[in-house]
Amino acid sequence: MRPSTRIAGEPTTTKEPSWHARAACKGLDAAIFYPSDDDVEAIEVAKAVCAACPVSGPCLEHALSVREKSGVWGGCTERDRRRIIRQRRRSA
Repeated sequence: MRPSTRIAGEPTTTKEPSWHARAACKGLDAAIFYPSDDDVEAIEVAKAVCAACPVSGPCLEHALSVREKSGVWGGCTERDRRRIIRQRRRSA
C-alpha cells in the first residue's frame, strides 16, 4: 500500500508488534509521517508526535531492524536512522 493512503497505526504485516497498539500515531493519517525530505516543518510535526509517544523506542528499533527506507519512525527520519546504524557499526 502507498504510504500516503495507509493509516498510521495499521500494521504493515499480518502480525502487529506488541508496542503498536500503544503508539501515539495510531489512528492518525500516515501521510503525516511521510513528508518530503525538504519539508522541515512537516518533519518537525511528525517528530513532535513521536516525542510524545510512549513507544517511540520500540518503534525506532523496529524501523532500524527492518531497514525502513522512508518516513519518520520513533522520531527519526531515514537520514537519522542511517546515522544511527553507522554509529552502531562503528562501536560494535
